[in-house]
Amino acid sequence: MSFTLGELAVRFGCSLKGDPDARVSRVTTLEDAGPDAVTFLANPKYRRYLSQTRAGAVIVEPRLADACPGAALIGPNPYATYARIAALLHPVPAADPGVHPSAVVDASAQIDPTAAIGPRVVIEAGVVVGPRAVIGPGCVVMRGTRIGADTRLVANVTLCHDVSLGERCLLHPGAVIGADGFGLAPDRGEWLKVPQIGSVRIGNDVEVGASTTIDRGAIEDTVIGDGVKLDNQIQIAHNVRIGAHTAIAGCVGISGSAVIGQRCMIGGMVGVAGHLTICDDVVVTGKSFVSGSIRKPGYYSSGLPIDETARFRKNAARFNQLDDMARQVRRLRRGAGESTGKDEEADLPGDEPSP
Repeated sequence: MSFTLGELAVRFGCSLKGDPDARVSRVTTLEDAGPDAVTFLANPKYRRYLSQTRAGAVIVEPRLADACPGAALIGPNPYATYARIAALLHPVPAADPGVHPSAVVDASAQIDPTAAIGPRVVIEAGVVVGPRAVIGPGCVVMRGTRIGADTRLVANVTLCHDVSLGERCLLHPGAVIGADGFGLAPDRGEWLKVPQIGSVRIGNDVEVGASTTIDRGAIEDTVIGDGVKLDNQIQIAHNVRIGAHTAIAGCVGISGSAVIGQRCMIGGMVGVAGHLTICDDVVVTGKSFVSGSIRKPGYYSSGLPIDETARFRKNAARFNQLDDMARQVRRLRRGAGESTGKDEEADLPGDEPSP
C-alpha cells in the first residue's frame, strides 16, 4: 500500500513542500529512512539527523520546513500527524468474521455476525459481542460481559463476569479486567474475604496494556472513562475512577477508591494512595508517591534522582538527621531572641500536609 505526498497532505491537513506525485509506503526514523518512507521530527534531540535524512518526506512544524533537505509535510503537531499516517500505511490486518471451530461459546451469548472469535476462546452465558469486535486467541469472556463495536482483545485477555467494554477499545495480551479487589476484613487475627459485588465499566476508545489489571468494585463499579490510555503492568484497584483522556505509564499502582481526573498524565512507577482525589489536568512525574489529594492542576514530583553511590549514601544519612537539625536551628533562633512565641516543636519543617 502506498500513497502520494499530495494525497497525504490533503487527507491530514498539511502543507506540502516537494513533489505531490512522489509516493511513500512506510514510516521509519530519520536515520533509517529511504525515499519510500515518511518520518517526522518532534523532539529537538533529533534535530541533528534532519539535514542528512534520505526520507521521501519529513513531517515537521512550519519553522523547520526550510531545514528539510527534501520534501516536507508541514503541520502544527508532527507527532500526531505521524501517528495518523502510520496507521494508514501500516493498518492492523482485518480479522475474518465468524467463530473458530475450537472456540467454546455458550448458546445464550449474542455474537454479532461481523465479529471474529479466535481459536480457543471461551465465551460464557449472556455475553454480548458487538459489530466487528475481535476476540483473539485464548481469551476468556465470562458471563454477562458486554463488548462494544470495533473493540479488540488481542490474545489471552480475561474479562471477568459482568464487565462492560465500550467501542473501539484495545486490550493487549494478558490484561485482566474485573478480578476481585483486595477486600479483606480483620477479625481476631485472621482475614475475612469481603465479597466484591461491583464490576468494571470501561468507556469508548480505551487502550489497556499487556498484563495490566483492573479490579472490580467492592460495591459500586470501578470506572475507566473515554479515551483513557493505560500502559503495561499497571494495577488499578477496586472502585478507582479515572477520568476521560488520562494517560498512565507502566508499573503504576493505584490504590482503592482513588479518583483521578480528566486529561491527567501519570508517569511510570508512580504510587497513588487510596481514597484520595487528583483533579483534572495534573501531571505526576515518574516514581513519585501521591499520598494526599491534589486539588490544583499542574506538575507534581517526588522521589530522588540518581546520583553517585557514595554521595547518595551521604545524603541519605543526612536526610535521616533533618529532624534533629531543624530542632537545633529552632533552639539557636530562640537563643538569639528570634522566638515567635510558639512551641519550638509545633511547626517543624515536614509537618505540613501533602498537597
